[in-house]
Amino acid sequence: MTVGTKVQFRTLPFNGGTQREISEVVRQLMNGKSNNAGFITLDTSGATTTTIFNERIGYDSVIILTPINDVSAAQYLPYGAWHDETDQSAANTTTAYAMKFSDSDFNYMTSVESDGVNPTELTVQVAGLYNLQFSAQLNNSTNAQEVVDIWFRKNGTDIADSNSRFTLEPRDSNNVTFRLLAGLNFYVALDAGDYVQIMWCTTDTDVTIEHFTGLTSPTRPDIPSIIATMSYVAVNGYTDDLHYEPYISSKAQGSAVITHLPNYVSDMDYGYIIVG
Repeated sequence: MTVGTKVQFRTLPFNGGTQREISEVVRQLMNGKSNNAGFITLDTSGATTTTIFNERIGYDSVIILTPINDVSAAQYLPYGAWHDETDQSAANTTTAYAMKFSDSDFNYMTSVESDGVNPTELTVQVAGLYNLQFSAQLNNSTNAQEVVDIWFRKNGTDIADSNSRFTLEPRDSNNVTFRLLAGLNFYVALDAGDYVQIMWCTTDTDVTIEHFTGLTSPTRPDIPSIIATMSYVAVNGYTDDLHYEPYISSKAQGSAVITHLPNYVSDMDYGYIIVG
């Protein structure tokens, strides 16, 4: 944490001052030059509070914060993006499987964690309402119409009313498999440390979630089997202790506490003015 005050301007002794000293102080005040301003850098390493120490702060002071660089002016809200570069299959038709992710594309205060076998748990470090979106490349190589159900689990428990059903037609007379891109988005409220899994089951084990690589004529990008993104949308309806912008959450004589989202970004500098 960095904390300081700006240039110290002349003050007057308790018993008054000379006419020149009084004139200089009044002129400074008329030009907006006073000693009630300072600056502070928010603590990092996931800190959710930063303390200002300034002898001018009192219990009834009003403290105004303002960002003073592009880092502090930006909103660093949690997000994540992941994909998988393997084919995914079901060993049987009576078991639910969690979609797995081999690669992380973007992460800020989110991660994909292992369920003990595969990386399937999309995990957040900040409580809030999240928008989870995904697309899955379904493939049916059977001669019959098949069905795939896809739903969501939170912390190992199915989320009520989150299931969707996708019907896949059989392969055609030339043995060309039927492919369908299944895509959904879903809002889910999470606490810090919670995780979400994207679950699926199928009516036949020859239905897979397929990836493609080495695409040529023309050369074009590979096709992941799964793509998922998760974005912070808002504070949860049941948590009111987190806000986008830092704010003064408490004051004492000579200090004040700034509450903010967990901070992992260096050089988030704020200026402040103490009134009263």
